[in-house]
Amino acid sequence: MSLNSKISTLALASAAVLGGSFAVWAEGELNLYSSRHYDTDERLYSDFTDATGITINRIEGKADELIARMEAEGANSPADILLTVDTSRLERAKNAGVLQSIDSAILEERIPANLQDSDNQWFGFSQRARIIFYDKADVQDPPMDYVSLADPKYKGQVCHRSSSNVYSQTLLSAIIENHGEEAAKSWAQGVVDNFAREPEGGDTDQLRGLVSGECDVSISNTYYFARALRKDVSGLSSDIDKIGVVFPAQDAEGAHMNLSGGGVAAHAPNKENAIKFLEYLASDQAQQYFSAGNDEFPAVPSVPVSESVAKLGSYKADDVSLSDVAKNVPAAQKIFNEVGWK
Repeated sequence: MSLNSKISTLALASAAVLGGSFAVWAEGELNLYSSRHYDTDERLYSDFTDATGITINRIEGKADELIARMEAEGANSPADILLTVDTSRLERAKNAGVLQSIDSAILEERIPANLQDSDNQWFGFSQRARIIFYDKADVQDPPMDYVSLADPKYKGQVCHRSSSNVYSQTLLSAIIENHGEEAAKSWAQGVVDNFAREPEGGDTDQLRGLVSGECDVSISNTYYFARALRKDVSGLSSDIDKIGVVFPAQDAEGAHMNLSGGGVAAHAPNKENAIKFLEYLASDQAQQYFSAGNDEFPAVPSVPVSESVAKLGSYKADDVSLSDVAKNVPAAQKIFNEVGWK
């Protein structure tokens, strides 16, 4: 078989594997700056290379460090793609001028409008619902929406992450978008008044606090809980049946969602390959990896969730524009400071 025939055959095979929305043979390199730290992403990278012949060179680090590095590198930056988690970081990258707008019919068709930047500088590729968890034994009347977390009847019961955490910032930013700054400040003050302890730890620690009895109500991203359903997580999985789940605001705006996403670097030397990679992340195959490998919700509505995620049940998601939500982060941080949310 000739080289051209081999390439054509592989391209056709790629079309079948990836679900039809992504099926082109290319060659060359892609320089990926990523703050995602999940082992399951290895399969994303290797399958993309197998399908396209594009070699992925990775630089991994914390999101803010990568954004600062891209700023410092300027027009000489080798970065083609920035991948990171949470809308606030994606917006931070946009505001820093390290991303660029792109045109892609595939991304426009596959990624819902509320999960992408208004200027097409970033796109969400997986979702996490930030929802309420509670101790079934101690809480008979759990809060059914975010606003109720500030109800004085939960005084001394609520565990939450710090205000410096991007998940905290984006949730408050969404409350600002949905209810206004005054209501958001009142909510933040009420939650602070209801703290069982000073904010500390990550999302898994908030869930462990329910098991240990340190708190009765907490907030976490769904994939931390779903992961503990799928495999053993120390201090959580063995007692996970003690924890109740509430998808908030189902009679109102719906559950707050945050994203893992990415965009093409402002000075990408391999722009076409970068766009192909983002389009691949929107394919059925990649979307299934996000859900099965990391217990996330796909960004593409037609892709089914994995078994561990399905166990959480059906829910209504807040369809507010996350691009608009991200613009409220400075106001959210100001509120946190004013109410003493550490």
